[in-house]
Amino acid sequence: MNGKIHSIETLAGLDGPGLRCVIFLQGCPLRCAYCHNPDTWDTSSGTTYELPEVIKRILKCQPYFNKNGGVTFSGGEPFAQPEFLLELLKSCKINNIHTAVDTSGYFLDDTVKECLKYTDLVILDIKHNEENAYKKLTGKPLKNTLEFLKYVSQQNILLWLRQVIIPGINDSPEHIKEFAGLIKTYSKPQKVELLPYHTMGIKKWEELKLKYTLMNVKDADIEMVSTLQKLLNNFLQQDRP
Repeated sequence: MNGKIHSIETLAGLDGPGLRCVIFLQGCPLRCAYCHNPDTWDTSSGTTYELPEVIKRILKCQPYFNKNGGVTFSGGEPFAQPEFLLELLKSCKINNIHTAVDTSGYFLDDTVKECLKYTDLVILDIKHNEENAYKKLTGKPLKNTLEFLKYVSQQNILLWLRQVIIPGINDSPEHIKEFAGLIKTYSKPQKVELLPYHTMGIKKWEELKLKYTLMNVKDADIEMVSTLQKLLNNFLQQDRP
């Protein structure tokens, strides 16, 4: 079996627990306004890899995984190539390697559900809390992500949630309160992270001759995001035993 891969990163420390190998799969149905890797969108791009070749690359990284490291499948959207991802996940589990999938939650068919049986951690990026704003940011409906979130929670799969904080779009205390309400309605994640918006991907948009609609938005202030993170944590603790 072959699959399209954008890139492979080793010794990564921000894409799941411990040190990890991150496989960035090619292809994504979303068109996020702030995407820093728009070159991952097109499924016809990327490099074609045979399954054994990818597994061999992963196994070379295994010595530094230790007890809490492993492999994270990201993108793009890793579930855009569900059959290929499924075989990669199965191979990792055969070799006792911890698996994480970093996803937007857009897809939820039978093959995706089968993938989740071999997934130790789901890292779900919820782009926005409100339907119209979500569609404006991504070009796709929010309901797919909420259905995915609900399913993952029902299956008791370990879950991390993330949201990128964009100045002027989702950086208000009111938005954070709504985000906390959405989280408590659908799930009990192990971790929720707010990530600061940055403009480092603009160059790729220009190289691809794409119009970057957030050109006038500045990078998010780190201290502001930290304050919102504390506020979110407080909201999530309310009404919990």
